[in-house]
Amino acid sequence: MRIASTTIPTEKRLVIALTYILGVGPARAKLICKKAKISEEKRVKDLSTDDEQKLRDALASFGFTLEADLRRKLSQDVKRLQDIGSYRGYRHRRRLPVRGQRTKTNAKTRKGRGRAVANKKIATK
Repeated sequence: MRIASTTIPTEKRLVIALTYILGVGPARAKLICKKAKISEEKRVKDLSTDDEQKLRDALASFGFTLEADLRRKLSQDVKRLQDIGSYRGYRHRRRLPVRGQRTKTNAKTRKGRGRAVANKKIATK
């Protein structure tokens, strides 16, 4: 089943499956189920086409920013920080932790591993 250009898993409970949509967490998923008047315990595979339409209508009625629009907004926010030359923008540009974490140790996820450079060693004569 596809909702908001995302394929949600069919074997999971509805409230869990809705969290696969970017911009929908557990609290919003419960809200959407309540608005659509569909049980949270129901599996996605057990939904009728009428239920699917109710879900889509409930999502649209709240006016949440989801998926592609949300990704676009986030990237624009980061680009704005970089353009104005803020410290956070500088950290994003350098691919370093943005929120004050230490970098002497840890930060391997954000910094990545050292990359091998071709022909780095210069042959001695």
